[in-house]
Amino acid sequence: MAGNSQEYISHHLTNLTYGKLPAGYVRHEVAEDGTVHEHELTTATWTMAHNSEEAAQMGFTAVNVDSLGWSFGLGALLMFLFWRAAKKATTGVPTGFQNFVEMIVEFIDNTVKEAFHGRNPLIAPLAMTIFTWVFMMNFMDLIPVDVLPSIFGAMGVHFMKVVPSTDVNITMGMSLTVFAMMIFYSIKVKGISGFVGELTLQPFSAKNPVVQAIFIPINLILESVALIAKPISLALRLFGNMYAGEMIFILIALMFSAGAALAIMGGVLQWAWAVFHILVITLQAFIFMMLTIVYLSMSHEDH
Repeated sequence: MAGNSQEYISHHLTNLTYGKLPAGYVRHEVAEDGTVHEHELTTATWTMAHNSEEAAQMGFTAVNVDSLGWSFGLGALLMFLFWRAAKKATTGVPTGFQNFVEMIVEFIDNTVKEAFHGRNPLIAPLAMTIFTWVFMMNFMDLIPVDVLPSIFGAMGVHFMKVVPSTDVNITMGMSLTVFAMMIFYSIKVKGISGFVGELTLQPFSAKNPVVQAIFIPINLILESVALIAKPISLALRLFGNMYAGEMIFILIALMFSAGAALAIMGGVLQWAWAVFHILVITLQAFIFMMLTIVYLSMSHEDH
């Protein structure tokens, strides 16, 4: 049972990965009768990974197809839904969906007005995109863990992680985009000299130029660490919370194969955790959006 449980957990946490295996790599393929065949690659080969070991051998060029596919798919779904709401918008009595979209837009708009102290028409649309997109990616965690992997498994797809925010590559990609915008607007608003000055002339300063020169490398180290920590913490906070939530769902799902009593308990626990997790996925989307607004607001402040 322990071995089966470990395989079950490992299977649900493995991405569908596409990448290049190096020449000379020995693949172990399992035939229908259960026998294992070894096959050595004579040339570097682009292929789907059959297990996590092969995915690791593919290195940095590997792509998690499932994470990217669900991310793009959910993004396209959001664009379609908001486009449809805008197209059918009316000045009369709004429909339920139009009213829901207007509530989201008003909520994001008020949040940006309160937290962002600069002038940039991009921030509100960016905040709404982040909140709704991250929420949709997190929402996939509420789908029973075996439903979509079983459907894709019947079509010959062996691995399928359906929660993009449990993939650190996705969260880090979003946070690095925010980081790039932070650097861009810092230089645009403050100039290169102002941006460099913020990194070298604080938090320690002195009127004596000699003492100030001594403080410059210390300030640079402290401020650089604080600056780099922002995108890292932004990515890992979302990833860590969603990964832990997915792991709990997987562990609860194991209870369904451990007898009737544990199956009933698992059903109760799954329902209770799903209700609580609705708050978690919403809060994590809000935090990611809010920190993005705050970081970009700091980039627009010249002091």
